[in-house]
Amino acid sequence: MKRFLRETSAVAEVELIKLVRDPTEVLSRAIQPLLWLVVFGQVFAHARGIYTGEVGYLAFITPGILAQSVLFSAIFYGIAVIWERDLGVVHKLLVSPARRISLVFGKAIASGFRGFVQAAVIYLIALALHIGIRLDPLAIAGVLAAVLLGSGLFSTFSLIIACIVKTRERFMGIGQLLTMPMFFASNAIYPLDIMPPWLRIVAQLNPLTYLVDVLRGLMIVGGESVHGYGVDFAVLLAALVVLLMTAVKLYPTLAE
Repeated sequence: MKRFLRETSAVAEVELIKLVRDPTEVLSRAIQPLLWLVVFGQVFAHARGIYTGEVGYLAFITPGILAQSVLFSAIFYGIAVIWERDLGVVHKLLVSPARRISLVFGKAIASGFRGFVQAAVIYLIALALHIGIRLDPLAIAGVLAAVLLGSGLFSTFSLIIACIVKTRERFMGIGQLLTMPMFFASNAIYPLDIMPPWLRIVAQLNPLTYLVDVLRGLMIVGGESVHGYGVDFAVLLAALVVLLMTAVKLYPTLAE
């Protein structure tokens, strides 16, 4: 266990150093949630066709936009791994004594740092727009835990895609193909109740739905988790474990 923690922290530390030295990617992605909340949210807040209960529409979509930011930031994480393969970094990691699970899990943890930046941006935007945000420490800790799980889950999924396609061009095409359907087939910008039955089934199978659900219950004053916090965290954790085990098996093939 000590060796696993030491190796994982070393990989995560390297990724964090990259982020600190070149934060432009994270900062540029912070513009997207700003546009969604200030432009999209402000317009659709006046629509009467989407019932969100006692919570205003702008507050309703705020956790969804955070989940979207986590998804979009993490799902393209695999392209950096392909760059590392082309530069020979992956080959050096694979011949090192570090365990494969440490290499994969370390990258998943590092992706959570990016998610934390996105969460901070969303909180600041929400406060500026006077959205009712829960600021008690327990709620914020729960949000950060959910963001860490979500970031790790989607970045590991991204790593699996990178191991399968192996080229940047194919990865970009598949990444773009997956992100928007996952986003719109979730409860990020509208409740499950207004979806047609077939889409509701798809949304229930989408891990992004459970990330949005737990964030909505923890972030928003008056918000609630439809599935329950235990179910949400259990689904996210189970999905992360399955994806981690799959990525560990596929990661050595990236160097081929």
